[in-house]
Amino acid sequence: MTLRAPAAAAVLTATVLLGLAPQAAAAPVPQPQAATAEHRAAAAQAATAPDTLATLSRFFAREGRVSPTAAQPRIEGEAIPVNHLSPDFVAGRADASVARPEFLASQAVSSDGQRAALWTARTETGWQVVNIATGDDEFRYARLGAAKLPGGTVFREPQIDAWYVAGGGRVLPLDEDAVRAVGAGGTTLGAYRVRVAEAYGDKLPGSPYAERGAAGGFAEAGADADAVPAAVSAAAEGAEVPWAAGAGVLALGALGAAAVRRSRRAGPRA
Repeated sequence: MTLRAPAAAAVLTATVLLGLAPQAAAAPVPQPQAATAEHRAAAAQAATAPDTLATLSRFFAREGRVSPTAAQPRIEGEAIPVNHLSPDFVAGRADASVARPEFLASQAVSSDGQRAALWTARTETGWQVVNIATGDDEFRYARLGAAKLPGGTVFREPQIDAWYVAGGGRVLPLDEDAVRAVGAGGTTLGAYRVRVAEAYGDKLPGSPYAERGAAGGFAEAGADADAVPAAVSAAAEGAEVPWAAGAGVLALGALGAAAVRRSRRAGPRA
């Protein structure tokens, strides 16, 4: 599912509404290559902090479905690592993995059953919640991937919002967008590399495409707020968006700690 205009527009609205701007000042740094017990504990601490829970109460109340005082958000389960398609893989660098860790996700649930994912990343000032996204994609596709290919790497191709699981030289689809990209039966890792290299090879960090900010190309960490409308505008127009330079949080690069409201369509359930 690709980010649609209403969802993109909500990025700026939610940022103001939820008061996440102070966290945006903490620049993202390269994320750990493995989610250790220490990392999970740090993510859990950030997710359950009083300020985070207060922000979640306002987030769940934003459409009037529940009041901020009645939302009573809670965090369910452990934080899980979330991987995105790796620019190194797209660039064809030797021994590059198909995906790289982008953040840890913690599942938040409100008293009326709404769900959201807290994206927690290591920043210059420590582990912080850098984004809130509606729904449970991160957790649902992790379960689907583990069932479809035990031991495989579940990852997202954010440019088309497609979810896959990779392992044993194969890339298998987990949602409709991935099926459209690689077919219902999946494809080989080599064929997938060819596809993404053709799609994004000229849009990697450092490319002329990224440097001129085409389609909302993300700026380096610490870019000023003028980058935000450009990125939101590109997403609203359905344009493809390249990687953030440096640490992936990200597709957060220019958006900072925006709270994202994702539009969804029905997808497979675990």
